[in-house]
Amino acid sequence: MTHRTETVRLTQYAHGGGCACKIPPGELEAVLANLHLRDPGATGELIIGLDDGDDAAVVRIAGDRAIVATADFFTPVVDDPYDWGRIAAANALSDVYAVGGEPLVAVNLLGWPREKLPLELAKEVLRGGLDVARAAACHVAGGHSVDDPEPKYGMAVTGLADPERLLRIDGGRPGLPITLTKPLGIGVLNTRHKATAEVFPQAIAAMTALNRDASRAALAAGAGCATDVTGFGLLGHLYKLARASGVTAVVDVAAVPYLEGAREAVRDGYVSGGTRRNLDWVRPWLDPGGFGEDDLLLLADAQTSGGLLVAGEIPGVPVIGELVPLDGPHLRLR
Repeated sequence: MTHRTETVRLTQYAHGGGCACKIPPGELEAVLANLHLRDPGATGELIIGLDDGDDAAVVRIAGDRAIVATADFFTPVVDDPYDWGRIAAANALSDVYAVGGEPLVAVNLLGWPREKLPLELAKEVLRGGLDVARAAACHVAGGHSVDDPEPKYGMAVTGLADPERLLRIDGGRPGLPITLTKPLGIGVLNTRHKATAEVFPQAIAAMTALNRDASRAALAAGAGCATDVTGFGLLGHLYKLARASGVTAVVDVAAVPYLEGAREAVRDGYVSGGTRRNLDWVRPWLDPGGFGEDDLLLLADAQTSGGLLVAGEIPGVPVIGELVPLDGPHLRLR
């Protein structure tokens, strides 16, 4: 292996990047439509499963204790291996925070093209994941690796939660404000990075920030409904929340925060195929309110390790809209 680790561009070894490489939401729902995954004979009570597309599974194991389980991994979203490891770990941990849990232990999931990329890079990826897990006070105990044509990394995470204090995707009610805990624009900046090698520290900072404090603040504020904003974009995840809750979500477009450079990236054409598929998926259930294609693409931008979308108000977090009684489409822009 002749690659010098400091000159390898990891994003060039993957057809997609980060959560933008997810299977499109419409295709995924079609695959899962007739699979009945609940087993009444299994141990424990499955409180949150696949019914509405929550971020993690939750099983009650005692009166006041529940296990949270999730797994998340993806292809490189940035070229720096250490940063990629940190981003992938924060993204996997986010699924536990998104349902109101606290991570307990994680195991690594690593796919590596060992004939193409030096193992020193894989070590840096794992080191990044370990450092973020330590910041979350989450154990890392081994994992699983395979020889893979594309590099992939993530974690399977197990956490704990109070079954009576969960954040569920179907818990939205009319009259609740919608808050967003991280700015959008991660996807378009990552697409620009992949194409040009430009580095965007603001995007890396957003992706590596844990959603722990936001989750705790949502629970402290009495919220019972949330999801995280990842590969399906704000519109895709908000549509799933509104559909599961039987409401219409109204977005105040001017109130949505964006990372510096996000609008310029859309203007210059750095939009992933995943983002365009997200927008196509939600169009039938969207009243765009006269907003143009660039605004719609930003709202559908496929995020990696994005923030929490909470039905409820959190002190210091931007309110970007509200839930109202179901009236026409599930999504409305104003």
